[in-house]
Amino acid sequence: MTDLSPQAPLPQMNLKDMCKRFNIRFKKSLGQNLLLDDNINRIMVDAARLSKEDYVIEVGAGLGALTRRICQNAGQVLSIEIDATFMPCLEEQFGTMDHVKLFRGDVLNHSLGKLIDEYIPGGETYKLISNLPYYITTPILFHFLESPLHFERLVTMMQDEVGQRLVAPVGAENYGILSIAARLYADVDVVHKVPASCFVPKPKVDSCIVRFRCKKELTHDIEPKFMMKVVRAAFAQRRKTLRNSLTKSGAFGVPKDIVLEALAAAGINDGRRPQSLDLDDFALLAKEMKSRI
Repeated sequence: MTDLSPQAPLPQMNLKDMCKRFNIRFKKSLGQNLLLDDNINRIMVDAARLSKEDYVIEVGAGLGALTRRICQNAGQVLSIEIDATFMPCLEEQFGTMDHVKLFRGDVLNHSLGKLIDEYIPGGETYKLISNLPYYITTPILFHFLESPLHFERLVTMMQDEVGQRLVAPVGAENYGILSIAARLYADVDVVHKVPASCFVPKPKVDSCIVRFRCKKELTHDIEPKFMMKVVRAAFAQRRKTLRNSLTKSGAFGVPKDIVLEALAAAGINDGRRPQSLDLDDFALLAKEMKSRI
């Protein structure tokens, strides 16, 4: 068994040879691509600022290239992989390591609290480091951001277009629901761009590494689900004014007089468009609406 203890250097890993050895075929339906540049994995781990006090979840372990980086720096690791064909490769590398646990399954079908209680209990600080499949990036992100269990930091690779939406400034064309939702839970920044040429098969789009420094407590006195309901209603017709988008949204269903009163109480001109409001604006507007329903 290869020594991957924190004191041991990382041995060379020929990913293409491992694919042949374990008869692994990457599945387009699961958004699988082989990352050829291990320097990207190093950048991700560096961005997470791991220490031996950190307990880490990795979603989408694949061949284990990122796992190898994580397990050298973290106290405990839970690597999750949905595809059974990768498990023999992962078990050979990490199966005998006391501080690395492997789980095959879909993370969205499991409570994060229960997974942690079973596999890596007792941690003081939890983090996520993951190469997220493009097709399911947003659901996985919010599975962690909205979890009752606090994750101090999330470092994830995702489609560059999604990453840019997450950090888009107020008023930008790509500023919207995802931008506001992420900022409700965390301070978000793009750490590194990853060109499509770093992967095999080569995807049609570039990727980026995004870091979420999660808030221990929400800084706005509003129930998140209700606030996001207001945000979604506003952006459902983003080219219309708030007066029109919020009062004519069938999904929202709040009377016009309440919307207008809430906008006035929040000090927001009803002729503004949703992309001109920041997180504080939406939180205040939602609070004023909630108090009138």
